[in-house]
Amino acid sequence: MKYLLSTLLLSLLTNSILAQETNEKKNDSIQRNRLEEVVLTGQYNAQSVNKSVFEIEVLNQEDIQLLAGNNLADVLTQTLNMNVVPQPGKGRSGIEQFGFSSGYVKILVDNIPIIGDEGFGNAIDVTQINLDDIKQIEIIEGSMGVQYGADAVTGVVNIITKKSSDHRWQITPYLQEETVGNEYGWFDEGRHIQSLKVGHNFSDKWYAQALYTRNDFKGFLNNLKGKNYYNHHQPEPINDSLRGYEWLPKEQNTFKGLVNFNNQKYFRAFYKFEYFTEETLGFANNVNFNKNSATQTVNPTANDEIFSSERFYHHLNVSGEIDRQVNYNISTSYQQQVKNYEQFTYYLNSGKKERLDKYDYNTRNGFFSRGTFSNFFNSKKANFELGYEAQLDEGTQSGLALQDISQRNKKNKYNTYSGFVSSEIKPNQTLSFRPGFRLMTSSRFNPQYVASLSSKINLPKDYQLRLIAGTAPKLPDFDQLFTYMVDSNHNVQGNESLRPENGKSIFLHLKKTFWSKDYKLKFRPKLSAWYLDIDDKIDLIVVSNSPLAYRYENIDLYRTWGLSLRNNLSYKNLKTNLGISFSGQSQILNANENYNDDYLYSVEVNTNVSYTVDKWNTTFSTFFKYNGPTYQFVYDGDNSDEITKSKLEGFGWLNTSIRKTFFDDIVVTLGARNVLDVTRVNLRNGPGSTHANGAQSQLLGYGRSYFLKLLYNLNF
Repeated sequence: MKYLLSTLLLSLLTNSILAQETNEKKNDSIQRNRLEEVVLTGQYNAQSVNKSVFEIEVLNQEDIQLLAGNNLADVLTQTLNMNVVPQPGKGRSGIEQFGFSSGYVKILVDNIPIIGDEGFGNAIDVTQINLDDIKQIEIIEGSMGVQYGADAVTGVVNIITKKSSDHRWQITPYLQEETVGNEYGWFDEGRHIQSLKVGHNFSDKWYAQALYTRNDFKGFLNNLKGKNYYNHHQPEPINDSLRGYEWLPKEQNTFKGLVNFNNQKYFRAFYKFEYFTEETLGFANNVNFNKNSATQTVNPTANDEIFSSERFYHHLNVSGEIDRQVNYNISTSYQQQVKNYEQFTYYLNSGKKERLDKYDYNTRNGFFSRGTFSNFFNSKKANFELGYEAQLDEGTQSGLALQDISQRNKKNKYNTYSGFVSSEIKPNQTLSFRPGFRLMTSSRFNPQYVASLSSKINLPKDYQLRLIAGTAPKLPDFDQLFTYMVDSNHNVQGNESLRPENGKSIFLHLKKTFWSKDYKLKFRPKLSAWYLDIDDKIDLIVVSNSPLAYRYENIDLYRTWGLSLRNNLSYKNLKTNLGISFSGQSQILNANENYNDDYLYSVEVNTNVSYTVDKWNTTFSTFFKYNGPTYQFVYDGDNSDEITKSKLEGFGWLNTSIRKTFFDDIVVTLGARNVLDVTRVNLRNGPGSTHANGAQSQLLGYGRSYFLKLLYNLNF
């Protein structure tokens, strides 16, 4: 509550001061437009964020550079209403938005969803999305089902890539070295990143670019002892479960290519290619000693694992005008993902490996096409858009348990086809609104209907009010439909009879930009309110206690509402923002009559401050985000009829950096991540639970880390 009060007081005080200055002089429109950001997400054509019917948060290149962000996880850690959820035992990270898992937020690159383990654009490992060619990241909160189809329930994250350069040649290599907690070494500890980007303008119309990035994360030991450790206890060695890593080592390699043709507004086209590989190492905690009684020696071995991912991405886009009137924008993408599992016996003394098993356990082939046509009428008061989407998805969805090979290699198909229409109407300078409708069909479910209504109202004294309301179904993903993980220890199966979830939301945004007389001071507060509702939410439930078996079913109802206040203030070389979000979540856990649907509340606060010293060519920045305690109702493991409340303690992420430019070409960034040294947070069950003795913990980070990035811009 103290964060909320201080933020409100700051907002109101600054509001009243700047309002007086603003009323003395009318803002100059040319100066305003110079400072406005241009956005693409959900737009008929690229336009300033100030004119968009949707409320869009933009993370620009400067934000990414100050964070030294190499992948999407590095950046979203500091974003309000969004959390990065690490899975260190699997070497991956997902995201949550408004308390919903990553399956409910759609991640796009240039309006194209990325193929992942569970679907197109959802449940993506955000550590696998490289940011080295990124222009900006655009985030819309709220259902975007008409514009982007299924799974855009809580919002959309659209990554806009660079497709041009102001220089004939642009060569940009960089190196980045990081500690992982307090662990660092040139070869066997820490995080080591190398990248090289080469871009060339062949003419005023043709541009090409190639990029390679290697990200080598050596893992985090913490209290464990690494891959060659075993306890030499005499007279008999013992297993103490200290072998291996707390965070698994992994290496990523990304190759990207781009060819762009731009004949101004009449015809534009680009082709993008990406090849991504990732290898994650898994280590058994216990060791087989293989004692030789004759020689009284041991030959220790362990059954270790390698998880490999390989992804191909192709994207062809053409856009322009038909008969110098109708705008068209058509994208086609083919993507392929192969995940491979290898188990082998590792000999600790010699380093020798003997393969035990190897197979592909998650293969995906996907085709996606999206097209839009707009500007049918020569009118400034009305625009109209027709669009289509086609998504063809084929793949396997077996788990890692030993199981029937016929199930492991079973191919499943899952196709969706959509047509959508919307109209942006501006009857006057005060009001603009956009109704929309989408019909979505699929190879497995009945047709789904999606509707939305968004509007922007220009209120007196330059206040802007935006309303975004709509529906967005979430189709069951590949994992929920087809997963098959059955052996002596597991029985987890998908359910091809699942129904789509029905999501709907309404968002309100009120904001205003205040300017000083000379435009050196700018203040932009924004107040947002929302309500989201999900019916028929899919969850994994127990269908048999003996033997224990799980299956996905439509059982849940999930609701959330909240308020947030964001404040952006800039004065000359100083930029700062302060945001606070308060939300409540209510969930009916299953069809059991004994449920608790009370709202559980949480708070988030984020802020950042950056200051540039021109004569030093240096920028100092600090980013902080506080995630307050979160709660959830759960069933007691010993008494399935008793409901308890679990609590995940609050924690804060603090990052700092200093960025300095030498000779206009060399950029050095020095900084620290996770300055507050967060590793684990307590997860407690409430009073009355038989498990309340002692707290469990959730692993979130690997402690305070330091990084140094050296980048060279060679432009000519």
